[in-house]
Amino acid sequence: MIYLELFLTFFKIGLFTFGGGYAMIPLISDAVVKSNWLTSEEFLNFVAVCESTPGPIAINMATFVGSSQGGILGSICATSGVVLPSFFIILAILVILKKFLKYKGVQGFLAGVRPCVVGLIVATAIIIGMSTLMSVSSIGDKIIFQWKEIVIFLLIAIIGFIYKKIRDKKISPILLICISAIFGIIFNVAF
Repeated sequence: MIYLELFLTFFKIGLFTFGGGYAMIPLISDAVVKSNWLTSEEFLNFVAVCESTPGPIAINMATFVGSSQGGILGSICATSGVVLPSFFIILAILVILKKFLKYKGVQGFLAGVRPCVVGLIVATAIIIGMSTLMSVSSIGDKIIFQWKEIVIFLLIAIIGFIYKKIRDKKISPILLICISAIFGIIFNVAF
C-alpha cells in the first residue's frame, strides 16, 4: 500500500539523518528515484520548488513527494513519517540526554556526527550543482553545459557579492530566489 510505504520510507529518512533537511536530500533522492516515484530530473525540480517555498526543506520534500504519489493522504503520510522521528528524538533529548551532554562520550559522538553532516550537505550541493549546471546526474553522463543556468548562477553570485560589499550584510535569500526566478523567466522567454 503506497501510504504505508510513503510513511515508512520517510520515517526511516527522518530517523537516520542528522543535520536537518539539507542532509536529508541525498537520502530522499535515493529513496524516491529507486522507488520510481520520481525521475532524477523531477526530483531536482522538486528541490527547486521546496527551496522557494516557506518551511523546512525536508518537510516540503516529503509533502510534495507524498502528494505526487498519493494525493493529500500521501502527503500527510510522508510528512508525518519524516517529522515523527525528530519529534520523539527531541523529546528524548529534552528528558534524558540533557543530563549526559557533559560526558566525553556524548561530546565525542556529536563531534563525530558534525563532519558527516557537513559532508552530506557539500555532496548535495555538488550533486545539485552538477545536475543543474552541467546535466550530469550520474557517473558517465555526458557533460552538457546549461548556459542559461550558469549565467543565472553567476548573476546571482555577483548580485550577492556586490550587495554584501555595498551594504555590509548578506542579501535576503528570499530576494535572491525572486531575482533568480525573474532571470529564469526572462532567459527562457527571450532565448
